[in-house]
Amino acid sequence: MISLRRQFATLLLVLLAALWLAPRAHAAAGAYEAELPAELSTARDMCALVPCAEVFPGARHFSERKGQPPYVEAYDNNGTQKKLLGYVMLSTDITDTPAYSGKPVVTLIGMDTQGRFVGVKVLKHSEPILLLGIPESALLKFNAQYLGKSVADKIEVGQSRPDENVLGLDAISGATVTVIAQNQVMMASGSAVARQVGILAPTVREPARYAETGKRLSWAELVQQGTVQRLRVLPEQVGLDKGPAPFIELWFGDLNHPDIGKSLLGDNGWNNLRLQLKEGEHAFFIVRTGGKESFKGSGFVRGGIYDRVQVRQGADSFTFRDLDALNLYGIEAAGAPSYNESVIFIIRSAAFSAAYPWKLSFLGNRVDRATGTRSFTSFDTPYWLPAAMLQGGRPTIEEPDAPWVRVWKSRALEIALFAVLLVAVSVVYALREKLTRLSTHKNKWPVNAFKYSFWALSIGWIGFGAMAQPSITQVLTWFHSLLFQWTWSLFLSDPFIFLFWIFIIVTVFLFGRGLFCGWMCPFGSLQEGIYKIARAVGLKRFQTQLPQKWHDRLKWIKYAVFFGLLAVSMFSMGLAEKLAEVEPFKTTFLVGVMNRAWPYSLFVAAILGVSIVIERPYCKYICPLGASLAMPSTFRWFGLKRKQDCNSCKACAVGCGAQAIDADGRIDHRECLHCLDCMVLYTDTKGCPPLAKERKRREKDGLEITPIGANGYFIPIHPATVQDQISAKAAQGPDPRMPTTPALPAHKAGSQGLRWIWLELVDHLWPWSREGWASRRALQIAGFSLAVAASVAWVMTALGTLSSGAIIGWWFGWSVYEVLIRLSGKRYVKDGPWWRDQYRRAGVMDMLSYVGFKNLLIGAALFLAIKAVVGLA
Repeated sequence: MISLRRQFATLLLVLLAALWLAPRAHAAAGAYEAELPAELSTARDMCALVPCAEVFPGARHFSERKGQPPYVEAYDNNGTQKKLLGYVMLSTDITDTPAYSGKPVVTLIGMDTQGRFVGVKVLKHSEPILLLGIPESALLKFNAQYLGKSVADKIEVGQSRPDENVLGLDAISGATVTVIAQNQVMMASGSAVARQVGILAPTVREPARYAETGKRLSWAELVQQGTVQRLRVLPEQVGLDKGPAPFIELWFGDLNHPDIGKSLLGDNGWNNLRLQLKEGEHAFFIVRTGGKESFKGSGFVRGGIYDRVQVRQGADSFTFRDLDALNLYGIEAAGAPSYNESVIFIIRSAAFSAAYPWKLSFLGNRVDRATGTRSFTSFDTPYWLPAAMLQGGRPTIEEPDAPWVRVWKSRALEIALFAVLLVAVSVVYALREKLTRLSTHKNKWPVNAFKYSFWALSIGWIGFGAMAQPSITQVLTWFHSLLFQWTWSLFLSDPFIFLFWIFIIVTVFLFGRGLFCGWMCPFGSLQEGIYKIARAVGLKRFQTQLPQKWHDRLKWIKYAVFFGLLAVSMFSMGLAEKLAEVEPFKTTFLVGVMNRAWPYSLFVAAILGVSIVIERPYCKYICPLGASLAMPSTFRWFGLKRKQDCNSCKACAVGCGAQAIDADGRIDHRECLHCLDCMVLYTDTKGCPPLAKERKRREKDGLEITPIGANGYFIPIHPATVQDQISAKAAQGPDPRMPTTPALPAHKAGSQGLRWIWLELVDHLWPWSREGWASRRALQIAGFSLAVAASVAWVMTALGTLSSGAIIGWWFGWSVYEVLIRLSGKRYVKDGPWWRDQYRRAGVMDMLSYVGFKNLLIGAALFLAIKAVVGLA
C-alpha cells in the first residue's frame, strides 16, 4: 500500500512539474503570437520595423514601400551607384490565407531579381501545435526548402513529380494544414510582386462585356440581386465593447454597368462619370451608413492614399489616392439609405476586370483585450456581378483548393482505410454478444483477437503513423465553436481527427466512452499493451489494483482536470492549451519523448512505468479527455448486460481492470473501458458462479442443459421458471441492470402523446418541483431570482450590451444552481434513449452530466438565435 502511494505521489509531482515548466520550456518560441508594431501594415519604411536584412543577405539598403500590393526594394548600398538586388515583401500585405489556427502566418520574404527566394522569416504565427506539440524549428526548416527555388516553379507540399514539373516539399508531420497554407502564402506573395516588377507576365483578365436591359432598379432590388453589397464590422470584432451600433457599416457596388450606374446615379450622373473615365478604367462607389469610423482613414492627407480600403482581385490589390476619388453627390435609387460619408473610387489598372470576382477590404485597427496590443485586421466582403448582367455569363474560374481539400485529396487512400477501420471496430463491437458467447473465461480469443488487433493498429498506425490521437484541446475548441462560431474548414483540416471524432461522438451515445477509450485510443492502448506484455513476461506478481476506496476517490481527479481546463479556456484559450500538456499525447506521438524538454519526457515515462503494475492508470485517474467523454456516457443507449445474481456474485468485479463494477454488481458506464470480460462470464456456464451452480444441479439431476438466454440464465425447462435459478439472496437485493435505483416520477406515469411531449419540455426547462419546495424552500426562491437575472443577461446579450464571456459566466452559474435544485427535488435522469421512460435516481455526476450537456445545447441554440437576429438587423 505504501509503495502504491509513493508511485502516485511521484506521478503527481511529475505532473505538477510538467505543468509548472510548460510555459517556460518554450519561452524562446518568440514567433508564437508575437507582438508586432501596430503601424506595420501602413508604415512606408517597413524595414525600420522588421528585420529585412535577415531575409535578404548582402543587402545594405531598403527602399520605402512601393507598388500594389506593397513591396520593398533591396540594394547593395545606399549610395548613388546602388544596385538593385531584389525585393522584400510582407505576406499579410498580399494574402491573409489562414493556417490551422484560422489566422495567417505572418512571414517576411526575400526574392532576388530573377524571382528566386533568398530568405524567409516567420514574424508571427498562432499555431499552438508549433508551440507545444512540434518545435517551432520545424517550420523554419520547412521554409528553408524554398531558398534557391523560383517563384515561377510549380511548388507543392508532398512528393516531386518531374513529369508534371512539380517540385515537392517535405511536410511537417502533424502540421500538414499549416505547411499547405504556408506554401500558398509563399507562392501567392512571390507571384504578386513578381508580376508587378516584370519577373512574371502580368495577370490578364478579359474585360467585362455588359448585358444591358435599360431597367431602373430600386435600392432593395439592387441589394437582392447582389449588385450592391454590405461590409459590416461589429465593435467586438475589433476588440471593443459590444454595442447596438456597428463599428462601421459600408455599402458598395459597381458603377460601370449601365443598369447599376444609372439606377444609382441617374442618367446625367452616370453619363458625367463616364466622361471622366478613360478606356480600361473602372468605377465603384462606397457609402458609410453606420458607425463612427471613417473608411477614408484619419491620417489621410492630400497626395496620400486611402489606407483603410482596398480592392482585391485574385493576387492583385488596388489602393486609391486622392486623384482616384470623385465626389458622390447623391444616390437616386428609390429606398436608398441615408449616409454620412461617400466616395466614388476609380481603379486605373488594366489587370482589373468587373467580369471576375473581387472583394472590398476594410483595414480595421483591432485591440487585443487580453494584452492591449493593437494590430490591423482585414474585413472582406466578396462581390461578383450576376451572370445575367454579363454577356455570355460569368467566366469559368479555377480557384485553388482550400488547404483542407488538398489534404483530403492527397491522403485519400489512407483516409478511406481509416474510415474502414472505424466501421470495422463499430461492427465488431455491435456483434459483441456473439463473440462473447463463443468465448470462455479461459479462452477469450474470439474477443481478444479483434481487440488486440485494434490496439496494435491504434498504437502503430493511428498514433505513431497518422498522429491522430484525439485531445482535450479539440473538445475545448469544439465547445467554443459551438457557442461562438462554427467553422467547418477548421475541423475538416485534419481528416483523421475529423473522422475519429465522428466515430467518438456516435459511439459514446450508443455504447459509452469505453469503445474509444478501451479499444481505439492510441495512448490508452499503449498503456494496456505495456500492462499485458509485462504480465506475459513474468511480472504478474507485481501487478495490482488500488484498493476500491482509493480508486473511488482518485477517479474524480480527471473530472477536476477537465472542468479546470474548461474554466481556464473561458478566459484564455492559449493558457488552456498550455495546461493541456497534462495530456502526454503530443510528447508520445507527435514529437517523441527524445525531442522534448525533460519534464514532458519524464511525465510520459512515469505514466508508462506505472502502467507496468497498474492497468491504465492515466485513463482511470488523470485523463481529461476521458472525463469529457464519460459525462455523455451517462446517456448511452446500449449498456453491458447484468443479471439479478450479479448483485451478490463478485466474479466480474474481481476481474474488472477498470474497477467499474460496484458492490451491488452495477456497472458505472462512465468508468467502464469495455474489455468485455464481464460479458464473457455472463454466458460462461463454467466461469459464471450462478450458471455453474445451475449447470451442476442439472447434470446431477440428469436434466437438459439448455442454451443461455438473453437474460443470462439457462432457458427454463418446462414448467420451471428463471426465478428458480436466482438465489434467494440475489432476489432480495438491488437490480444491477440499472446503474442506480429505478425512479419513475409520478407525474410521468401513463402519459402519452402531446401530454408526454409537454411533460418532457417541462422536465428539461423547469427545474423546480413540489418536493424541492418542501425540502429546500430558500434554495427554490433564490433560484427564481437567478433565473430572472440569467434571462435578463440573455436579453442584454441579444441587444449587444453584454459580452459573450459574461453570458457564459451567467450560464455556468445558472447550471450550477440547476444541479443543486434538481438534486433537492427532481433527482432523476433517464437511463438509455430519451424516448424511453426508463428513469433512475441521479447521483451528483449523473446530474452534472445531464445539466451540463442540456445547457450546452440550449446555450448554443440561443447564441445561434441571437446571431441570426443580429444578422437580420
